[in-house]
Amino acid sequence: MRLGLVGRLMGWVVVTALTTGVALPAAAQQPVHALALHGEPKYPASFTHFDYTNPAAPKGGDVRLGTIGTFDSLNQFILRGVPAVGLSRLYDSLTVASGDEPFTQYGLLAESMELAPDRTSIAFNLRAEARFHDGRPVTAEDVVWTFQTLREKGRPIFRSYYADVVSVTAETPRRVVFRFRDGNNRELPLIVGQIGILPKHYYETVEFERTTLTPPIGSGPYRIDRLEPGRSITYRLDPNYWGRNLPVNRGRQNFATIRHDYYRDQGVLVEALKAGEFDWRQENAARLWSTAYDTPAVRDGHLRRETIQHQLPMGMQAYSYNTRRPLFQDRRVRQALGMLYDFELVNRTVMFGLRKRSYSYFTNSEMAATGLPGPEELAILERYRGRVPDEVFTRAFQPPVNGDEAARRTNRREALRLLTEAGWTLDGRTNRLLNRQGEQMRFEVLLNGPLFEPHTLPWIEDLKRIGIDARVRTVDPSQYQARMDAFDFDVTADIFPQSSSPGNEQRNMFNSAAADAPGSSNSPGIKDPVVDELVERLINSPDRASLVLNAKVLDRVLLWGHYVVPQWHDDKFWLVYWNMFDHPQVTPKFGFDFDAWWVDDARLAGLPGRRAAVTR
Repeated sequence: MRLGLVGRLMGWVVVTALTTGVALPAAAQQPVHALALHGEPKYPASFTHFDYTNPAAPKGGDVRLGTIGTFDSLNQFILRGVPAVGLSRLYDSLTVASGDEPFTQYGLLAESMELAPDRTSIAFNLRAEARFHDGRPVTAEDVVWTFQTLREKGRPIFRSYYADVVSVTAETPRRVVFRFRDGNNRELPLIVGQIGILPKHYYETVEFERTTLTPPIGSGPYRIDRLEPGRSITYRLDPNYWGRNLPVNRGRQNFATIRHDYYRDQGVLVEALKAGEFDWRQENAARLWSTAYDTPAVRDGHLRRETIQHQLPMGMQAYSYNTRRPLFQDRRVRQALGMLYDFELVNRTVMFGLRKRSYSYFTNSEMAATGLPGPEELAILERYRGRVPDEVFTRAFQPPVNGDEAARRTNRREALRLLTEAGWTLDGRTNRLLNRQGEQMRFEVLLNGPLFEPHTLPWIEDLKRIGIDARVRTVDPSQYQARMDAFDFDVTADIFPQSSSPGNEQRNMFNSAAADAPGSSNSPGIKDPVVDELVERLINSPDRASLVLNAKVLDRVLLWGHYVVPQWHDDKFWLVYWNMFDHPQVTPKFGFDFDAWWVDDARLAGLPGRRAAVTR
């Protein structure tokens, strides 16, 4: 499944959903060490480490991780090629988010920040000690070059995400100023600090727009140590890393090396973990979590299973229709097909009842639209009456409930009624759903591996019952990514991730311009001027209350557009790992930070002999 997260491209370290939306402290026009989403930062300028890290954590240990697919490039910033996993470890950003606040950015490359009183500009003052891997200092010119290059030549998301940035200027070698179109885009001063900074001098002899397997230069804590193209990549902690003693890093980046091994599919990967071929995994399949780890190693405590509760907004995981295809341009067709998806059956038979049905583009958050719209929502929606579905005003959105034959029959009848309205007829003699030209409805669901096949096949069977020739097409991850970047699919399983404060990334997911931008996250191809306006309202929300209100309004319009078939979510991380690790007792509320873990020598020594090859 495609996450489409900007964070993986720009060097964010704490694992979170996209973080956006801002209300900044009034005193922020003076140099400050951090900028908060609402109110003041949790940590003062004198803080020594984040609460969810252990500053005494030992350094060392070789860690192996597993991933599915392959890679053919070390350039994660362009559409061409399949980039290796973990490349964000090479790059530091101007600021870094804390994982236990909704959205606060603390200085990393930047020693301090100065926000203009009218929020139309922000200056970052770089640390004198900041260095690239080759020893050259990180300068304001590097920041300017990075930003301009990413917007002009990088993935399309950079253009939409930073569309309101007017200019970037290096005022001195260590001071860079971003100027904005106006002060309404309240998150913009914070999100410009999230860019992973590239060395301008390196790209004077290296073409930025080309894929490469030559290890690039960054300023981050790790460097590429070795790689086997398509099979594995190993990162080694840089002993000369300039930022190792900063408060934002203390107790983090504890592993000496981190190796990512690539596997063909999910089944092979899980068997490799159980055989000790790699060390740690975040499980995301309920079936595997429930059945795959009943092994002697688990019973002996050598292979551990752990759940960690979180408060992350879960966004929308769903089957996404490609409305660029004529078949899916009729909302009634999209709604009808979604009525035949039996989540209750899939949850019971495939996911052991562990999942919850997703019901919103902001699931698991206060921004989810529930019940009927209240007076404040209606005041916004009224100006769009006649341009949005009538149900937005009169009905609370609820995904269809199936689960038994009676419910399935009811939903099947309603689906056929909608399809008949849309010009489709069920030929009882041949059991084919036909349009006015006598052509059968047919489409394929594109998947990037066999894991989702058991979840999808029951839907396919129910579609066939009303005469639709629906099929599953499973391809390898690299082919899947290429097809998704080109929007070459009918229906696919996708994720629309959200944070506790959504903002500029909504353009890349829902705006009309993104629908035609290769590689954007607008997989459904949504082109609706109302959605465009509501996205801008959300981005320009002046405070938390209006942000929540605008998110709910956008949510209702998207839900009743039936662009997707909602799937499921969970509010826990499922972790499986060999008992060689320890981690802080405190975990961040809004993410998961594996970089705050460490290898425990005593636990390592107690593992079977398979660990003897691990170097220290």
